[in-house]
Amino acid sequence: MNPIKIILTGATGMVGEGVLMECLENPNVSEILSISRKPSGKSNPKLREYLVSDFLSIDLHDEKLKGYDACFFCAGISSIGMNEEDYTRITYDTTLHFAKAVLNQNPDMVFNYVSGASTDSTESGKLMWARVKGKTENDLKKMNFKGAYNFRPGFMKPVDGQLNVKWFFKPFIWIFPVFFQSKSLTLQEVGRAMINVTQKGYPTSTLEIRDIKNLAI
Repeated sequence: MNPIKIILTGATGMVGEGVLMECLENPNVSEILSISRKPSGKSNPKLREYLVSDFLSIDLHDEKLKGYDACFFCAGISSIGMNEEDYTRITYDTTLHFAKAVLNQNPDMVFNYVSGASTDSTESGKLMWARVKGKTENDLKKMNFKGAYNFRPGFMKPVDGQLNVKWFFKPFIWIFPVFFQSKSLTLQEVGRAMINVTQKGYPTSTLEIRDIKNLAI
């Protein structure tokens, strides 16, 4: 299979940085366009960066987004301390606007969205973040992407050398995978699974931890 060209968001966060590092090392990725509010701090011949202050301001016909096989949407924010309106704007509105923009320029694109374990596909549960994530997943699947895959990872161990790891997360990096292996992944696995699902597809569009592990092989 030919190497793929990808658009990646969230490179300055833990998940996005880990996925980016896997993509930079993986021979099945030939080019990466990182779109974020600030530089990733990475330098590599594969990598180009496009800085935007607000994803909602991206032109739906922006030709800088043209010529890519997949989007790895790893940007996100915690719902802690947020009301539903603000969380929806950042999590749902921003993601769907970005998806429309990349789809306009790449009609054969695969869109991989990092959601979360326990996301609520019914959109009617008690957890606000899970409802909003569920609506985001559902509406991405309704778009005309070649494939739209919703990744629902649990605990994710960072890649060695990552810069964007919160201090309160670090004590769990070794403990959680040892005692809860079935509920944890490495970010290398998440990145490899995104690459493989772009190239090979998968029978289901909702990817739980076991699916991500299968795809990472």
